[in-house]
Amino acid sequence: MQVIFGVLYHFIGGVASGSFYIPYKKVQGWSWESYWIVGGIFSWLIAPFTAAYLTIPDFMNIILNTDTTILFWTYLLGILWGIGGLTFGLTMRYLGMSLGMSIVLGFCSAFGALVPPIYRDLATNNTTGTFSSMLQNIGGNVVLLGVGVCLLGIMICGKAGTFKEGDLSEEQKKESIKEFDLWKGLVVATVSGILSACFNFGIEAGKPMAEAALANGCNPLFQNNVIFVVVLWGGFTTNFIWCMLLNTRNKTFGDYNNKKAPLKRNYIFSAIAGVTWFLQFFFYGMGESKLGNGASSWILHMACIIIVSNLWGIYFNEWKGVSTKTYKTIIGGIITVIISVFIVGYGNFLSGSGGH
Repeated sequence: MQVIFGVLYHFIGGVASGSFYIPYKKVQGWSWESYWIVGGIFSWLIAPFTAAYLTIPDFMNIILNTDTTILFWTYLLGILWGIGGLTFGLTMRYLGMSLGMSIVLGFCSAFGALVPPIYRDLATNNTTGTFSSMLQNIGGNVVLLGVGVCLLGIMICGKAGTFKEGDLSEEQKKESIKEFDLWKGLVVATVSGILSACFNFGIEAGKPMAEAALANGCNPLFQNNVIFVVVLWGGFTTNFIWCMLLNTRNKTFGDYNNKKAPLKRNYIFSAIAGVTWFLQFFFYGMGESKLGNGASSWILHMACIIIVSNLWGIYFNEWKGVSTKTYKTIIGGIITVIISVFIVGYGNFLSGSGGH
């Protein structure tokens, strides 16, 4: 039952993450930076603070009494993840949900699997969980195979994007994705996918806070909520600075009280998007507490998001009008990425269970 509930929680989190951008499509008369930061205030400040308040006794006291080094690394990884989240928003602008999510989350899965062991090799005295130890056991080799398959899937998705460029006129491309730009999208998707993996590292860095929450009598299901507060402060910092710079450069500060825009509607839909976005990690924390394997949880979470976001991409006609060849290519790329995610997850399972 533990595993069933763990998978269910990850699936619900995947639905939230794969769907959060949809309410932003209802915002009218605002620039991207304006609705992104309004939604972000709910994503990175209001929702995590509320969740921690409701689920963790005396959570602020836990944060205030945590070692400053732990807080620093958790916050810093949140800042790096925030850059990934920022470029994630740009990826949705330029590539749409289907292609954008597949490429970002493919990179995120791959780097989420590779960066920690490389770091342990270079910066610690650990002999287990390192990249060199991965090369010497079956589980590690399976993870590396999965990463290779993942990169292949990303290449196939990118190829589908180039086919789409050739299939459609500019008007057709903008019909479902107003700012479609393949090459800009591929650059920001790569950056986003690499840095977005820092969220998982932030959770690991902040584990002592979760342990303190458990000692305070917190339900184990919600132990990660106190970590999310600090990680998301970092994410908010990055996104707030960037959006304010864009508001200044583009002279869009007037959006927030622009009487010509449907203000009430814009604030409501931005808030819905922000809260929906946070729910992915609320349920991710619940799923991880049930499965008890952070790496495999991360991989499973990525797979659920890829599946859900691509269903939405099909629903919103992001591939409408393309040739059969292009459609088959994107489907093949998505399936390859999903397969790779499960290969990496299986490799992590073997490593965790001592497979040699």
